[in-house]
Amino acid sequence: MTVIAPGGHIGILGDGQLGRMMAIAAAEMGYFVHIFGPEEDSPAAQVAHRSTVASYADKAALETFAKSVDVVTLEFENIPTDTVAFLSGIVPVRPGAKVLEITQDRLLEKTFVNNLGIGTATFANVQSINELVQAVKQIKTPAILKTRRLGYDGKGQVKITNASSLDDIWAEMKDAPSILEGFVNFKMEISVIVARSARGETAAFCPVENRHKNHILDVTLAPADIPKRLVDKAIDIAERIANRLDLVGMVAVEMFVTKDNQILVNELAPRPHNSGHWTIEGCATSQFRQIIRAVCGLPLGRPDRHSNAVMTNLIGKDVERWGALLEDPENSLHLYGKAEAREGRKMGHVTRLMPLSQKPKV
Repeated sequence: MTVIAPGGHIGILGDGQLGRMMAIAAAEMGYFVHIFGPEEDSPAAQVAHRSTVASYADKAALETFAKSVDVVTLEFENIPTDTVAFLSGIVPVRPGAKVLEITQDRLLEKTFVNNLGIGTATFANVQSINELVQAVKQIKTPAILKTRRLGYDGKGQVKITNASSLDDIWAEMKDAPSILEGFVNFKMEISVIVARSARGETAAFCPVENRHKNHILDVTLAPADIPKRLVDKAIDIAERIANRLDLVGMVAVEMFVTKDNQILVNELAPRPHNSGHWTIEGCATSQFRQIIRAVCGLPLGRPDRHSNAVMTNLIGKDVERWGALLEDPENSLHLYGKAEAREGRKMGHVTRLMPLSQKPKV
């Protein structure tokens, strides 16, 4: 793979906060960034060298964008695969359409993971009310019905209990192809973020614990308080997935640690991840610098952490606490440049470091 040296141009599909932090990291490394996305005055465009505001279906705008950069990457996995395929005919796109085809569809994703011999929640494909009834009989309740495509932060999913009306729930899903997942009795949610280069080199950050509030990530504690056996297993799972995807870039693997100390994969996200924001202050190489290294053909950086950390999201009105947060000199505040603090909207995050000898706690 041709190395794209500093001074080169990187295109990023997506214009949110992940694109913003990728653009900042790229600029610090000497690259120029061109953002492509649908929003005016987006978080990513505010810090980029150049931006294009257009639909992901606008082929004229996509062609101009592709011809202005040396490589394209992405900040979220729900970019249309047709868009990625079109761009790939003009410029390298990392990761490519085949990775997205798997990770955009929960059924294909879980089937892919199971085919590697890696466990997930029990699941069944559901495309009609009759299939939902049969799936509930097979999997039992409680269970979670999720749309196969799209959906994040709790959107596009419904919990099913013994008292639920399946007819009402299916009507709520509006006939969207879905997947029913058995309920996992877990004691902790963790994630591992791993980068992979075109040469097959991998570098994984330590497993971290993720705590959610209202289905949205609230706090990440780095590292997760799990035995070394599970640390090694979680990293091995993430690296196996990255290698089998033939990934060039980065993937976050969200997992459950069960009550009996088993690890089950929940979801994959082939890009930087909210649970990796702590790496900006806490690691030798942040997740954002790492993905720039990977997609530009540079050697991967060391993912070792030099500190333990707690990262807290600022959701909605939480951002109004920015002044109080800055009163503490040990807080590192990141705001995303979003004008409106809507309920459930990620407005920023704050990271607090502590020595490796000190256990991270909220």
